[in-house]
Amino acid sequence: MRIGLLGFGTVGSAFAEVLAACGNEDVRITHVFNRGVERKRLHGHAKFVVDGAVWTERVEDVLEALDVDVIVELMGGLDPADGWLRAALGSGKHVVTANKQLIAYRGAELFALAASKGVQLLYGAAVAGGVPVIPGVAQGLSGDQITRISGILNGTCNFILSSMEGGADYREALTRAQMAGYAEANPSADVDGFDARAKLCILSRLALHAEINPDEVPAQTISNVSAVDFAYARELNCTIRQVSRAQLTPKGSGLLGDAVSASVGPMLVPKSSPIAWSRGTQNMVVTSGRFGGDVVFSGHGAGGHPTAVAVMSDVRAIAENSVQVRLPAKKMAVVGDVIAPYYLRFVVDDKPGIVAAIASELAKVGANIDSILQHRGFGTERLPFVVTTEPCLSSKLGEAIAEMAKFDFMLEPPLCLQILVVDDPETD
Repeated sequence: MRIGLLGFGTVGSAFAEVLAACGNEDVRITHVFNRGVERKRLHGHAKFVVDGAVWTERVEDVLEALDVDVIVELMGGLDPADGWLRAALGSGKHVVTANKQLIAYRGAELFALAASKGVQLLYGAAVAGGVPVIPGVAQGLSGDQITRISGILNGTCNFILSSMEGGADYREALTRAQMAGYAEANPSADVDGFDARAKLCILSRLALHAEINPDEVPAQTISNVSAVDFAYARELNCTIRQVSRAQLTPKGSGLLGDAVSASVGPMLVPKSSPIAWSRGTQNMVVTSGRFGGDVVFSGHGAGGHPTAVAVMSDVRAIAENSVQVRLPAKKMAVVGDVIAPYYLRFVVDDKPGIVAAIASELAKVGANIDSILQHRGFGTERLPFVVTTEPCLSSKLGEAIAEMAKFDFMLEPPLCLQILVVDDPETD
């Protein structure tokens, strides 16, 4: 089997190494496309590409090559990758990709094209790096009726937040992640939740059979979380993680048609939850099935080698003529409004009547206070304290927070984090 490799960056070069380590001379890279290809040929991992391979800056040299059976796309992004993969599939070539944005936004069309041409489109590396979540769900759990998926889908955010749990501040933890190669110079895709959101939509299609629009899924940044939030979280026997969560809405909920409740953002996670146990760049996905109960997938989700392992596994599946499991999916609306308990952190210029003013705004929207936490050692001119609420509707709580932000004693916009409920009842 002859491979045309699009991209010789962190993952592409690691894939070349993993492929060479397999020692199977019947599977080899015959073409490599990359911008600035001469520089890439000097990369230390170029030695893992067989002699005689074509290195090119013209993607057409790979897509139109007659001696390429499989296109392995590791460039990322929607365009021009979308056009490349359509051309590859249209010409009868199999495709393996790690492109989560492309699969999340345009996967349905690409799967249909692959099926019409009798070729495979595999994307095991698009979610959770080397953790076999996608084949595990598609093959190992296809007999169950999964009603909920939740977990940690971005290794960069998990590295940052677990570093903050150990005492680092946000900027320090982000710098460490960038120096280690986990975060880009512009970390927005990771820290603002867009990367995890795309992965959540891929898993929703696969596990919940729900085709949802990533742009409809609410995403909250982790950049507003500070060290003091971890101190308060510990008092509540929790930690803080970026949690991605999607759940089929209950029957009889009053919604018109089928829908999925979905969100991505930092949450307070009880330490009794498996999601709280994940450290560093680990990813974790928990599927909740009607018959099989909870199943946990865990492992390293960031870095070249873990991702390359998933790419190599897909290549081997094609080489062995494995039959791809095709699961049905239908378009569903996204519901961002949920009923849950919340953590509210305020930074105020302390004066009498602050708690009463906050309680009044919460009462107006039917939100009850569960607890109030305040640490000593902070000056009254800039005092952080926390209010937790009993379960309430997120949209109503948002209205109250918008009003609280207008108070003259409020020095920062209030931070609102959902508190994950471990024993959330299953959807019937």
